[in-house]
Amino acid sequence: MAPTDDINRREFLASTAAGVAAFSIVPRHVLGGPGHVAPSDKITMAYIGCGTQGIRELLRWVAVPDVQITAVCDPVKDATNYIDWSRTGLRDEVRRTLGDPGWGGDYTGIRAGRDVAKNIIETYYAKQRAAEKFRSVASYVDFRELLEKERDLDSVKIMTPDHLHAAISLAAMRKRKHVIMHKPLSNRVAEVRMVVDAAKKSGVATHLLAWRGPLTATRQMILDGAIGNLKEIHDWTDRPYWPQELPLPTDTPPIPADFDWQVWLGPERDRPYHPSYTHALFRGWYDFGGGSIADMGNYSMWPIYMALDLPVPYSIEAQSNSSAQIVDHVSTVAPHDFSYPYANRVRFRFAAHGQWQPLTLYWHDGGMRPFTPDALAAEGKSLPAAGTLFVGDAGMILNNELIPAKRMQDYRTAKGLPEPQPRPRGGEAGIGLGADWVAAVKGGPASAGNFVSAANCAEAIALAQAAIRYSRKVFRANRTAPALLYDAQKMEFTNASDANQYLRRDYRDGWTLTNGEV
Repeated sequence: MAPTDDINRREFLASTAAGVAAFSIVPRHVLGGPGHVAPSDKITMAYIGCGTQGIRELLRWVAVPDVQITAVCDPVKDATNYIDWSRTGLRDEVRRTLGDPGWGGDYTGIRAGRDVAKNIIETYYAKQRAAEKFRSVASYVDFRELLEKERDLDSVKIMTPDHLHAAISLAAMRKRKHVIMHKPLSNRVAEVRMVVDAAKKSGVATHLLAWRGPLTATRQMILDGAIGNLKEIHDWTDRPYWPQELPLPTDTPPIPADFDWQVWLGPERDRPYHPSYTHALFRGWYDFGGGSIADMGNYSMWPIYMALDLPVPYSIEAQSNSSAQIVDHVSTVAPHDFSYPYANRVRFRFAAHGQWQPLTLYWHDGGMRPFTPDALAAEGKSLPAAGTLFVGDAGMILNNELIPAKRMQDYRTAKGLPEPQPRPRGGEAGIGLGADWVAAVKGGPASAGNFVSAANCAEAIALAQAAIRYSRKVFRANRTAPALLYDAQKMEFTNASDANQYLRRDYRDGWTLTNGEV
């Protein structure tokens, strides 16, 4: 059992986030110098998901004085078969963070796993926070065991593949743990609803790491009439940066040592292990990931949703690239219902709402994007690999700037706005907007990036995943695929009942999720 004072501290932190009591932090200089936080005031955190992205994020969070990471969890113990965006980039980041140019020795491959995370945390704390005398970090394979045994725990950080997000966040919120999670909320609409509902009922502080802030300047330009009546928005990315449209594996390699395949599968149906499903490749599978729109759409579409107060769309239409196969000397379009295509575009339609007329939002991925507007081409420019374009009947806004450049300059002059400052080079320092979540855990206002704020955009992205899957299957059978009409209140497509299966997960025994008590 944890000491009584620690239990009281944990319960007090939870109650303040729910608005039950006021919370006051003793100034840091009183507690022992700049940047020092007394151990009794630290937020205890379990770090769930220790793959490459998890380790990369961990390097920021170990340096946060308000947070003490007390446990790690991952089905992988320690492995060097991960996939990342560079060969030694992550290893080099770890070495810089720990101040140890020889960390990890001369291993080959890309290394991650729960033991790697445990080693990083304990090494960093021993060097940078030795006076605080932390106990060793607990290590778990299964998040369910962690949540049962770690009684003195305030929060969890979730960095797992998409198919586990709802299962873990719901389990944590039901135990009144604050949650900060990588995108998306889930890759199924029904689970998005469950997570948002639990966030409302539990009163805990939540934050989705995709939050990047509202498009305040763009919203104001539109309201000022700078582009006339807004008609449509285009949002695009050059992702995927990983293989998609993969065939179902036919070989059955052995499960690697120290890897719990059943825990990794979680709520998804049982199947033989294969490395094509795991690590960075999970993003490309219907069951485990969400494709490029889940990977990047949360970052770019969410600010659009906030700027335009968008509801859930009433119509979703998807188009995708096709692929061919040759069987017995006959070339045909390949039937496919298990992994995402390389390129998609999705059209979302929104009814009139508030001060906004009916709007259409287009998503493009796989290198597809709108054609270059004439106003941009006249300046010798083209659209970037990723971006957002607001189209009105009297102008356009590209990535927060009116085009052409002279229109932007004229607008600034007329409004008395200063010239924009150059953006700093390099990556984002510290935990960025995650600091808003830390403040919320300690009794401050909810982070702007909380799960409830993310709800409409998260549901739209999960709807797009369902529409992509449905349209590919139907188009190949019928050479046509209708736009899906969506009744948000009933959470169902009204013109294609066979598409509704893609709104929910087909759970295996023991893993069914429900909206139950929180």
